Amino acid sequence: MPGFLVVFVSAILFFLCSRRLAAVANLFCAIGILFIGLCSPSFSVMLIWLFIFSTGQHLFLPTNQSIGMELAHEGKAGQRLGQFSGIANISAIIGSFAIFIGFKFFNLNFKISYIVAFLGFLTVSILIFLMQKDQPSPAKTKFQLKKEYRLYYWLNIVYGTRKQLFLTFAPWVLVTIFKQKTQVVATLLVIGGVIGIFFKPMLGKAIDKLGERFILTAEGVILIFVCLGYGYSRDFFSETTAMMIAFCCYIIDQLLMSVSMARATYLKKIALRPEDVHQTLTMGVTIDHAFSISIALLGGFLWLKLGYQYVFLLGAFIAVLNAVSALMIKTKQA
Repeated sequence: MPGFLVVFVSAILFFLCSRRLAAVANLFCAIGILFIGLCSPSFSVMLIWLFIFSTGQHLFLPTNQSIGMELAHEGKAGQRLGQFSGIANISAIIGSFAIFIGFKFFNLNFKISYIVAFLGFLTVSILIFLMQKDQPSPAKTKFQLKKEYRLYYWLNIVYGTRKQLFLTFAPWVLVTIFKQKTQVVATLLVIGGVIGIFFKPMLGKAIDKLGERFILTAEGVILIFVCLGYGYSRDFFSETTAMMIAFCCYIIDQLLMSVSMARATYLKKIALRPEDVHQTLTMGVTIDHAFSISIALLGGFLWLKLGYQYVFLLGAFIAVLNAVSALMIKTKQA
């Protein structure tokens, strides 16, 4: 729900420029995470703080991309977003390692962890607030759709459905079909994270060099094979080989999530006005979440009634749509 409602929250805060909005978003995260850790006497109360925290996270998603592109040199927006994404991967790995060491050897507890997270989000909020206000591009997010950006909206619909298949059903295949334990999935996430440190900056450069149409089309083609690997590897290979194929699919799927950078840089290239970038990115988050919720329900129904293979057959169809839709992209560079 926070993801779906992000365009409405942004519209309420229309008077803030994107950098001030990013500072407020991280302040929401700081408040939410602090109260989750310190003031959650019941599950229902915790959900209130979680809603605030998640609202901050989803507000920051479009502002993070728009600020990143503002700080890029002309024609290097993909490279800059790739650098940011690579650094985020390094930070996530360091944070995960710190949690592991802290809980295993130094008696770290959840309360202290949430306080540290609060201080981290608060620091981010302050640092972004100290950045020079972006001129002349105020956020001014409004609840409106523009026909000039209809292909971008459609690409977000396709991305939202594809993303939900990865987040919900891909790990479920590993756990229920291939009988893998939680630590195996965690290990795959770490492997993908480490590869992402190098892959994401390279992807960003490739977006600038090869263009969004090529990258997004390639993503769609690769995802067809990824979905078929999830759904049908057991029908053609031994159990061990099929499991290894599923592992590879999971890592590739995780890395391909970063191709969302190409959608952001495509929007920047076709934007009629600079202020449209943040506004349309925010609308994209809402559209993405609206359809990701729907595909989760449909996927669950298919899994129960027909079998898990049909969920990924649907995913392969979505990947075909993704590739075909990407071929419609027209920019000066692509």
